[in-house]
Amino acid sequence: MNLVIDKVRREASSLLDAQRRSDLGQYMTPSSIATFMASLFSYNGQARLLDAGAGVGSLTSAFFDQALQEGTAVDAETWEIDNTLGSYLKNTLDEYVLRGQGRIKAHIHAADFIEDATSSIQFSSNNHYTHAILNPPYKKISSNSKHRKLLRTVGIETVNLYTAFVALTVLLMGKGGEVVAIIPRSFCNGSYYRPFRNLILRTCSIRQLHLFESRNQAFQDDEILQENIIIHLIKGEPQGSVIVSTSHDAKFLDYRQTTFDAAVIVKPNDIEQFIHIPTATGQTSVPRLCAHTLYDIGLEVCTGPVVDFRLKEYWLGEPAEGAAPLLYPHHFTDGFLCWPKSHKKPNALQLASNVSKWLMPRGHYVLVKRFSAKEERRRLVAYHLPYEALDAAHIGFENHWNVFHIGKHGMDEDTAKGLTTFLNSTVLDEHFRVFSGHTQVNATDLRNMRYPSREQLRKLGQRAIDQPNDQASIDRLIEELAGLKNYCMQ
Repeated sequence: MNLVIDKVRREASSLLDAQRRSDLGQYMTPSSIATFMASLFSYNGQARLLDAGAGVGSLTSAFFDQALQEGTAVDAETWEIDNTLGSYLKNTLDEYVLRGQGRIKAHIHAADFIEDATSSIQFSSNNHYTHAILNPPYKKISSNSKHRKLLRTVGIETVNLYTAFVALTVLLMGKGGEVVAIIPRSFCNGSYYRPFRNLILRTCSIRQLHLFESRNQAFQDDEILQENIIIHLIKGEPQGSVIVSTSHDAKFLDYRQTTFDAAVIVKPNDIEQFIHIPTATGQTSVPRLCAHTLYDIGLEVCTGPVVDFRLKEYWLGEPAEGAAPLLYPHHFTDGFLCWPKSHKKPNALQLASNVSKWLMPRGHYVLVKRFSAKEERRRLVAYHLPYEALDAAHIGFENHWNVFHIGKHGMDEDTAKGLTTFLNSTVLDEHFRVFSGHTQVNATDLRNMRYPSREQLRKLGQRAIDQPNDQASIDRLIEELAGLKNYCMQ
């Protein structure tokens, strides 16, 4: 059936125009992934299945195949709002109903899943699904939309359809119910997804997390570059150890897995409840070097205060008297400031009362790009802005920066150089990828990490002064400071 369903999936996908595909936010699941997802479930004779955003039925058909092999009867409820996809879904399900000879039942809801689910959660007692298999739509939900308001009626606060679908599904599951979903990894960290993380960790245990090592292979046919994971949740089960599995791509030919303690996946005292996905036991060890919070070492980090379009009337293409430099990531090349630079964006802001409150005084700052390009080798890219680099009393840091500072002022030079070196190290970048699967680096992420002491950062900065700025030199300095060859972050 795999080759047939893949052919159907490609055919149906080709009939959706780009705008419709964007509106749906849905990219259909290759059969190899569907088969793997179905293999994760427990089958015990009778299943009541939920598949929301079912597309042409790739996931449901994979579940049916596995259930029939296991001798499990299935009563499936699917949701698909698009008429074109719904017609393909009906054909797929009808075939299985015939093949199942009474062991397969299937119903299609040609309706909005969020509307149906929120109503069912509030007014129906018949919500106890035993299994759910999902590839939910990926699309942001505006704060004043109908969907956002509906979700709030059942206590769900989230910013994307994919987390909304998973959260609703969890609420619809009976005790011991299993949810297997392929979703973007972006929910694992960041403040926007904290309510969602809290919900799933409060109501479910994580049994397995599967990571695709190649960012663009899970949905290769649709050219999706978002990093995706497969998550297996059990409703109402105490959290035990977690299986973390990996494969390079959707073929699963190099599949491997390791089991980790739950405390490695979600740190017990982490109020943000970041979900870490280590892929080797060495990535979980606690180093001697990094035991301090930013608060411990007297540093702070914030998002760049200047939102440029709100100050457009004060833009200046070139430096001028009575103006403050405005720094963007494009002003740095090979680790060094190159300002001013000819660009469509401004190089400075005319000083005014509306501008000054967003500026910071001249000093030594450490800047980290909030958005790294997908092709960049490192996820964390940091720069030291020296005091002497700009001859200006105040500086504007545009919103695409994270800015390390002390009370909205700069820090001493040695600390700034040491912190920059530390942030640009390979070992930190590898750790950061354990809990961050997307290219955005948030100030919350940086606050949640652990750092060397202030004294160690100063020592590192002093050693870095006369060293080359290449990766090998940076990593050698970190190894020397740590006093050991292999370590990783808390």
